Amino acid sequence: MSDLDQLTQSLARNLKRWRNERGFTLDALAARSGVSRGMIIQIEQARSNPSVGTTVKLADALGVSITTLLDHEQGPHVRLVPPEQAVRMWSTPAGSHTTLLVGTEARGPLELWSWSLVPGEGSASDPHPQGTTELLHVVAGVLTLVVDGVEHTVPAGTSAVFEAAAPHTYRNDGGETVEMTMAVSIPPAR
Repeated sequence: MSDLDQLTQSLARNLKRWRNERGFTLDALAARSGVSRGMIIQIEQARSNPSVGTTVKLADALGVSITTLLDHEQGPHVRLVPPEQAVRMWSTPAGSHTTLLVGTEARGPLELWSWSLVPGEGSASDPHPQGTTELLHVVAGVLTLVVDGVEHTVPAGTSAVFEAAAPHTYRNDGGETVEMTMAVSIPPAR
């Protein structure tokens, strides 16, 4: 298989995959991208080698990079994030902090977080988009989780899941540092 054939096959496979993951019909992707429905069909069937401009329009409409659309890896994609590449998002002088460990855009953003809350500290969050779900697991300490004004006590070893479209707060009202892992699933853009 030539390089051009491999590129055509990769683009066909990836365009169809990302269109389906975003929940876009052919007509919806055509409207979002400005690329005709017929051209999208030809690309997905590997019967066309679109221009760079067309490929960029499709990538932009799907919210992915052009390299993601052209990626020719055959197996499952694995991305390792070493500790030094995790992103510290929030911290206090007393030592509380959150770290974004890893995230993905598949079926809408999905993020994995590591949290540390020292005694007496907390973090409040505004409501997230409708359909956002948060899952958390407390590893140490006792978390006070407040969702839409209702307090929930979450001791070490306990997990919780909630719809995050309401105001919510994470607090440490105890005497031991709270360590927890949290995943946030955000619905895809429609």
